[in-house]
Amino acid sequence: RAYLGFMWAHPGKQLLFMGQEFAQGAEWSEEQGPEWWLLDDGYHSAGDHRGVRDLVRDLNAHYRATPALWQRDTDPAGFRWVAVDAADDNVFAFLRYDAEGRPLLAVSNFSPVVRHAYALGVGDDVVAWREILNTDAAHYGGGNVTNPDPVKPEDGLVRLTLPPLATVWLAPVDL
Repeated sequence: RAYLGFMWAHPGKQLLFMGQEFAQGAEWSEEQGPEWWLLDDGYHSAGDHRGVRDLVRDLNAHYRATPALWQRDTDPAGFRWVAVDAADDNVFAFLRYDAEGRPLLAVSNFSPVVRHAYALGVGDDVVAWREILNTDAAHYGGGNVTNPDPVKPEDGLVRLTLPPLATVWLAPVDL
């Protein structure tokens, strides 16, 4: 789930192979179709597969509705790294901008540890942020570690709770 959220937010086009849209474990094969039975109620981990299916659906909906994710996809001015040197924390964060300069903040925590009050330098241009997508949400099969609404930056830093193995997207809020 974390990587799907990262991939949809990162510049470039998304690519999934048959079955990845619902976390099929088997490798893609031209000899057989996707393992749709993984989504059946009778399958013991069907909820996990349905959660990933629902996440991909919501990622696509947010992608269509959020020009910052596609309008300046090939323009360097449409992207800015916020945290690219946090290898010890396994955290990546970046801003995407639409043609009007409106940002979307994407933060991925690729570690199994919750990161509390994780500080990211986003500047003072946005008064407050709200979570618009969290791949750790319960309805996606996650642990539901979320951020308060809204999150207000102080001195150019926004402090977030980063769920384990998850990506969160935040959008500006007008207060």
